[in-house]
Amino acid sequence: MATILLSSVGSLFGPVGQIAGTLAGSAIDSALFAPKDIEGARLKELAVSASSYGTPIAAQYGRMRVPGTVIWSTELSEHSERHSNGKGQPKTVSYSYSVSFAVALSSRPIDDVGRIWADGNLLRGAAGDLKSGGTLRIHRGHGDQPRDPLMEAALGERCPAFRGCAYAVFEDLDLTDFGNRIPALSFEVMAGDAARLVETMLAESEMRANPSARFSELEGFSHEGGSLRDIVQLVDRLHPVAARDGPGGIVLTGAPVPDEIPATLPPPAAWDDGEFGQQAGSQSTRSANTAPALTALRYYDPARDYQAGLQHAESSNPANAVLQFPGALTAADALDLAQRANRRAAIQREQMLWRSAELDPAIGPGTLVTAPGQAGIWQVTGWEWRERGVELELVRYRAGGSGEAIADPGAHPVPADRLPVPTMLRVFETPWDGSGTGSSRRVYAAAGAGDGRWPGCAFYAERDGALVATGQSATQRSGLASLLDPLEPSSAIRFEPRAQLRLRLLDRTQQLSPTDMAGLAQGENRLLVGGEVLQFGHAQPEGDGCWTLTGLLRGRGGTEIEARAGHAAGVAATLLDNRLIELSAEAVGASTGGFAAIGPWDDEPVMADVTNPGASLRPPSPVHGGLSVSADGALTLRWTRRARGQWLWPDEVELPLVEEREAYEIGFGPVDAPRATWTAQVPWLEIAAGEVAALLAAHGQGQLWVRQIGQFASSPACLVGQIA
Repeated sequence: MATILLSSVGSLFGPVGQIAGTLAGSAIDSALFAPKDIEGARLKELAVSASSYGTPIAAQYGRMRVPGTVIWSTELSEHSERHSNGKGQPKTVSYSYSVSFAVALSSRPIDDVGRIWADGNLLRGAAGDLKSGGTLRIHRGHGDQPRDPLMEAALGERCPAFRGCAYAVFEDLDLTDFGNRIPALSFEVMAGDAARLVETMLAESEMRANPSARFSELEGFSHEGGSLRDIVQLVDRLHPVAARDGPGGIVLTGAPVPDEIPATLPPPAAWDDGEFGQQAGSQSTRSANTAPALTALRYYDPARDYQAGLQHAESSNPANAVLQFPGALTAADALDLAQRANRRAAIQREQMLWRSAELDPAIGPGTLVTAPGQAGIWQVTGWEWRERGVELELVRYRAGGSGEAIADPGAHPVPADRLPVPTMLRVFETPWDGSGTGSSRRVYAAAGAGDGRWPGCAFYAERDGALVATGQSATQRSGLASLLDPLEPSSAIRFEPRAQLRLRLLDRTQQLSPTDMAGLAQGENRLLVGGEVLQFGHAQPEGDGCWTLTGLLRGRGGTEIEARAGHAAGVAATLLDNRLIELSAEAVGASTGGFAAIGPWDDEPVMADVTNPGASLRPPSPVHGGLSVSADGALTLRWTRRARGQWLWPDEVELPLVEEREAYEIGFGPVDAPRATWTAQVPWLEIAAGEVAALLAAHGQGQLWVRQIGQFASSPACLVGQIA
């Protein structure tokens, strides 16, 4: 290529200058296109961000994954937060750390930044969401780029704007997920069209490239250093380019396409200069000095999150090499390019020198020609002026096909890009289960989210229209669900092995586990459905977060009234396990309304009122009520007491009463408007015959009921009998 260019320039200084230019051009061509021992730039095995003096900042083209260089950082900032552990318990102080820093990404302007990886996991998803707390700003490296406000505040007038250099600034990045250190980062950078690599790199030189030089298979390229010649030579191995001299200067073009009949060379001319061709004027050779065939091509594969890929190409040449190409290619394109390179290397070993006493001005380096008496098509690669004419260098040419290769990028674990999802909140009170003290309300917050990324939330109490921090938070998703079908009423007397319910979990990735009768006896697999607490023995997944639960123990903890009512489809269900957050007594006392949860991705507080209020302080209703009539007409009412928190109810054990005293209210008539009432301190009551007769005379027939009077509330009523 350079031979024709420099010989043309040398001709301006006469024959001597022309000869000198020819010799210089031949030397440059030899240096530029002779094969090297090292095949291009070395790829890096998933490099990550670092900070050291002298590290080059690569120029990025197209879409690439780059490590970046840390160019500025603050010290770690410590944050403390106190968490309440309940009334009378010491508070827990937790510490977290954040840091602000800047990372240089490209020594030329970019269009944008896509995904960001931190320690191999996604820190920023394809939707632009940061998966850890903090703020991200992208400076794209244009000539009018302003200073970053955070860096300017820290550095003052010494703060550079880094114009011409693209960089990212993290402000107060939460380091909780990274062991309280700056993680190893890599960035997906978009910087123009990589197919225009040669055109873009020549933009500031005296040369230019036309559209035929575009590398259509190239999706990205990282230029960490080296001359323009090195890059062009590297590209030429996979995507041939040729230099042509024209009126506007030197132009790089792509591989010629023989759409038309190639030019025909004039007959060979022979002259005696002590070299070849005295009689024939041409000489054919089979050279071994072409680029060696490729054993394999290493490249960056977008399907592997831009980690290095390797495609093996068939080759029978023993002088093989692995080409290190720091560009992004698909597996199929990489294999196809390597195979085409090998085919070119094989056919271009057939070379020919041709002397001519005349020269067609249209024939120059890169031109396709035919030669008299020679089969096939040849490509001009160079020429030299001689005293009696021109000597052309030719190689055999054959157009290579493309798009024929089928390749697999190989297995590669790709981290899930889970989009942020909003918080869902339920706050409820349950019957006391006997743990801890029974003198305060047991209010629980169940926070969770659907499928996606949810880092947790903090809880607040609503007081007079304002939100007050409770000092409590959730980091695990509670088991939030809803009924798919109605749940039939139940007497809640005994275990129902054939009973079932169907529900859908809000987070479809959560799992339910079965248990046996011993596990049920120990209180496992508790589920709050509406206001009823039940337990289930078996859990069968249906897919898509749907489950069928069979083997039910209904009406637990004194919720048999809710069990007898049944539940409609769509009613909320919540697993009662250790993922719930018990709200502190201070938080419950501070609330004059409901509660709120706020997570990092919530634009507004998520509000929830307390359902089943008072359930933990309300005694369960008495059971086994009965009525007997004596011979004289007197009535004897009997019932069995139950105590709050005594869910297991062991046989032959007199359970202690949790209340300060044992007291009952007995009524005749409607529970909400009784016609007569009595009180008792023991689980029975006698009503004299005369009193019974007076009630019947005044009010007629009616029902008798009893409820326990607790320290804080009265239990639901238990029907004892009917008098008529």
